[in-house]
Order: sequence, then C-alpha cells, then structure tokens
Amino acid sequence: MMFDHDADEPVLMLTEEQAWSLLERTSHGRLATAVGGAVDIFPLNFGLVGKTIYIRTAPGEKLAALTVHDSVAFEADGILSDEAWSVVIHGHAHQLQTSAEIEEARSSGVSPWIPTPKESWVKIEVRNISGRHFRLGAQPEAD
Repeated sequence: MMFDHDADEPVLMLTEEQAWSLLERTSHGRLATAVGGAVDIFPLNFGLVGKTIYIRTAPGEKLAALTVHDSVAFEADGILSDEAWSVVIHGHAHQLQTSAEIEEARSSGVSPWIPTPKESWVKIEVRNISGRHFRLGAQPEAD
C-alpha cells in the first residue's frame, strides 16, 4: 500500500503533499472546461515544474475553451490491483506567450503522445488540490 489508512478505513483523504507526490508519478490526466453552460473533458498528458502543470496542445476546442473561460478542473488517477487514487485540481489555465514561459514549460518534459504538431503551451495555475487514496475490496454485506 502506498499510504496507511487509519483504523483500516477504505478511503484516505490525502494531504496536499501526498497529492503532489502522486502527480509526480504520472503523466496523464483529464482537463475539464466549461464554456457557455457546456462542460467538456479532454484526456491529455502533462508535465510538472514545481507545483505548476504544463500541457502542450494544438489549436482546437480545448485551447478555445480555456481562452474563453480560464477556470478549469484537472484530474489524474491511478489504479492497481489492491489500491487506487485520484487527485483533483481547480485552477486557472492560460496559453503561454513569451519565449521565457515556453522554455520553462519545455523543462517539464511534456511531449505529444501522437505524431502531430502541438505548438501551443498551456500553464495551469493551481488554486487548490485535493486527493483520495482507496483500499480496494469487496463491498461489505448489509446487516
């Protein structure tokens, strides 16, 4: 188990430090946007520099949505045979413009999954982070 649970509880609320530690171990997640009453979610890969999330994308719905409304949610998770975890971030996303910003984003190591040009860089500034760790098992029988 990655984390000890008090009194063998199946769900553990993670500290911010634990949540960031889990994000450092993965490179894929989902970005949720909301524009004009429509909510959308996009699978993507990401990179971290400190406590900042960077993504690399191409012009399209995702980039247009966060340009119109910069409040976003980001989620990453992991599932093993006996445990799972989920980290959720709320923050603000914006497209990077300067060469200095893009250079810092490049240092995150994020690169496209598929062989298509993705020259737009986006930074997610984290407002809050939360996470949960789950000990998997069968549902207990009702009394």
